[in-house]
Amino acid sequence: MFNRVLILSASAGAGHLRAAEAVEKAMVQLEAAREIRNLDTLQYTTTLFHNLYSKAYLEIVDRAPDVYGWLYDHFDHPWKNERRRLALEKFNARSFVKMIEEYDPEMTVCTYYLPAEIISWLREKHRLRTRQAIVITDFDVHAMWLCRHYEHYFVALDETQAHLVELGVPPDKVTVSGIPIDPVFAEHKDKGQMRHKFGLAPNLPTILASAGGFGVGPIERLIQALAKMRHRAQAVIVCGRNEELKKRVERQITRLPSDCRVRLIPIGFTTEMDSYMSASDMVLGKPGGLTTSEALAKGLAMVIVNPIRGQEERNADHLLEEGVAIRCNNLPVLAYKIDRLLDDPGKLGTMQANAGRLARPQAAIDLVQKLCRL
Repeated sequence: MFNRVLILSASAGAGHLRAAEAVEKAMVQLEAAREIRNLDTLQYTTTLFHNLYSKAYLEIVDRAPDVYGWLYDHFDHPWKNERRRLALEKFNARSFVKMIEEYDPEMTVCTYYLPAEIISWLREKHRLRTRQAIVITDFDVHAMWLCRHYEHYFVALDETQAHLVELGVPPDKVTVSGIPIDPVFAEHKDKGQMRHKFGLAPNLPTILASAGGFGVGPIERLIQALAKMRHRAQAVIVCGRNEELKKRVERQITRLPSDCRVRLIPIGFTTEMDSYMSASDMVLGKPGGLTTSEALAKGLAMVIVNPIRGQEERNADHLLEEGVAIRCNNLPVLAYKIDRLLDDPGKLGTMQANAGRLARPQAAIDLVQKLCRL
């Protein structure tokens, strides 16, 4: 058992936070530490730096995804600009450095690259003794996740492990655990019971369309496309924390043609995503690392729509390669693509079986058990 464990994430998208929460829950469940702190690293940075990483990140992803993709590729060069980037981070994260030196954790788990880099530097300067575990929250590894002082990496795929080994990480310092998700996703929930719980029709194909925890993405255009399906179906539209978006979606649904064959149900932020996924047959949206891992744990086929250049495109490549997903690059043909999938129940069943094969619903538990053995 650890005395003090520090779990560090960042509110640059919802996925890093959810991964940190999953690790915390697994640690509590396994009684792996006497004291656990789960912190958003950006809360200990300057206001300008915080806004750049959180608000600006969401803006650029939503409004200029090609710019984000260019930045992602531009910085994906191992060890390039390492010192310059670290100098910027240290200047803007002095409160973070003070906090972690005072707390002096026995083990630190990072679900975002920013704190991992700073902790690596503090260890190099002999200012911190903590052991460090780094949890990569997408299927691929980006150069920003690389640091020089750590105990272990946790990754989603065998290929990601091979990539890190080629970059110089010793094989015994990488575990293919899967991306940590809330342990509740490992629990079996009856599809019929979950549909009854949420007032869904028991026998209609059910689509879960997600805009992510912060409610970004082309949800309104998705609705317009889904409304043209020829199959009778139902779609739960998850708007996340974006209440304004939910209201716009509700208004849009009232204006749909009377002959629309798809029942559309908008919901806001929910803590019952595992239950909604248990009620569904497929997930429609962008392939973020956490949403993808949760969908795999529930054995859902995926319909990928306009993945953001960078990590989401790489996630999409893996899902297509594994036979878990179809991809729609042009929203006007979304209804056509889903209708074709529903025309072929055998193909849909195979995709769901492939999702179950790729799933690692116990990733958070496995990760914590590995930490305890280090």
